[in-house]
Amino acid sequence: MTTLRNAALLVSLCLPACGSVKGVNPGRDGGGPDVAKTDTAQVDAPHADAPHADVPHADAPHADAAHADAAHADVQNLGDVDRHVTPMVIATDPAGDATEVVLDQKIAATFSEPMNPSTLNATTFTLRQGTVALAGVVSTAGATATFSPSANLAAGTTFTATITTGAADPAGNSMTTNYSWSFTTSACAETPVGLGAAVSFAVLAGSTVANTGATSVIGDVGVSPGTALTGFPPGTIVGFQHAGDSTAAQGEADVSKAYDDATARTLCRVPIAGDLGGRKLPPGLYNSISSLEITSGDLTLDAQGDAAAVFIFQMATTLTTGSNRQVKLSGSARSANVFWQVGSSATLGAMSGFQGTILAAQSITLDAGATVTGHVLARTAAVVLNANTITEP
Repeated sequence: MTTLRNAALLVSLCLPACGSVKGVNPGRDGGGPDVAKTDTAQVDAPHADAPHADVPHADAPHADAAHADAAHADVQNLGDVDRHVTPMVIATDPAGDATEVVLDQKIAATFSEPMNPSTLNATTFTLRQGTVALAGVVSTAGATATFSPSANLAAGTTFTATITTGAADPAGNSMTTNYSWSFTTSACAETPVGLGAAVSFAVLAGSTVANTGATSVIGDVGVSPGTALTGFPPGTIVGFQHAGDSTAAQGEADVSKAYDDATARTLCRVPIAGDLGGRKLPPGLYNSISSLEITSGDLTLDAQGDAAAVFIFQMATTLTTGSNRQVKLSGSARSANVFWQVGSSATLGAMSGFQGTILAAQSITLDAGATVTGHVLARTAAVVLNANTITEP
């Protein structure tokens, strides 16, 4: 063993300077002659200290521990991801740069994650017309915040909604920048006619409600200032009867307000006359200086995909529908948004089908089998029924 160590030492000290050492072959580049490898000690000498080569591996368990700690740190970092997400607006209603927006539009923003409702309020979610902030109420449900204006928006006007960096998620992460978008209301969009206390009435008359046959009414039936309400039974009412009481009186007062509102509308008014049968009309305000009828065919009201679209028909005198004629709704149109302001009296033909609220200055008569989805509201005179079906929308 001593001989082997001495040989290894000799090699390490002499090799850089010596041309050759017995048993060592530095090769031709080393400057010495080639010598045959006859001394196996020189081959084994470098391995004599082999046990020392294993020393670094003694720390291998520590390396494994370090890797384990790093993996644990990675797991912790993954758990922190949700706590460092920045919320952002991903959708709005109306969309940015939208046009023809209805006047009673509520403004909504959807975020990339649920938000903290306490951070979304009239300060962090605003709506402006130019530099003037509009009053409204902000509500939040999950990832959607909604600004509900206190009054209808002005027609043909551009508005800008803004959500500020004060909006945050439940973990306290705030938006990094303010988010704003603009939209423009329709120049001709109408808002629904408000019915007030009359909204619960399917039938309401000023003098008398008189029924014949198996009429079915879903909604309240009332009369005021008159008190005569007859024909129930055989007619049936899924609702309440109000004959000359304070509820009917308030309902009639609001019928008058609604009638006056519908009469006073002038925005983008479209003149019409005569028979509307066979026509298909888009939303809008239609005005006749005389009477209107639906006799030569059915009338279709097409909301063109807008469920909030409003149809208002003004006529100076009567409204008449022929037997079996229908008022049909298409394109997401709703009977609750259709209004007929009748200057005198309305008559719906036998087995006809009608949609919308009739606001008649005088009387309304439904012939046998006629159906209405809407409100039948006579301002001063009678409502006469005959085996009809009336459903409050």
